[in-house]
Amino acid sequence: MTDARDLDARTRADEADVARARAGDTAAFAALVRRHQDRVFGFILRMLDARDEAMELSQDVFVKAWQALPGWRPEAAFSTWLLQIARNAALDQLRRRQVVRFAPLEEGLEVADEAPGPEARYATRERQAQLERALRRLAAEHREILLLREVEGLAYGELASVLGIAEGTVKSRLARARSTLLEHFDPHTGASHE
Repeated sequence: MTDARDLDARTRADEADVARARAGDTAAFAALVRRHQDRVFGFILRMLDARDEAMELSQDVFVKAWQALPGWRPEAAFSTWLLQIARNAALDQLRRRQVVRFAPLEEGLEVADEAPGPEARYATRERQAQLERALRRLAAEHREILLLREVEGLAYGELASVLGIAEGTVKSRLARARSTLLEHFDPHTGASHE
């Protein structure tokens, strides 16, 4: 979990680098890219389930961010604004493909046991695979809100900003997404309801 002080320090660093980048300092923008590239890439990879495509699209996101930087408003956190660009790019790519898939979640989301044995590791991998299959069955709108909330850790206000919807709508959409996921997956047993 991210410490609030770390988050505040990152936000201040983002704001300082954005100010310098807006003035034409490419090194400051490079610092922003380094700070956020893993998060952007991970989100896009989970949305597209295609590594090469996610790498290319991540680069495009940063090019778009550089071009749109003069329009960034400090009312929104830079990281939230950047995820909104990434989200739009991923959805555009999915529309072009006319296919919706889900990439595997990272190991960090697995239930951690102290020194799990082979059976426990196998069971964890099986549950993870079943969860991934259940997530693939969700509509893109539900999958993206779950990824942004549960994996990226965005707060309701940030979700509203990224998705361009009211905070109340975020809460109801998230509840529907969780409910739909539970129709396909039992988090306690890992059973898939197919």
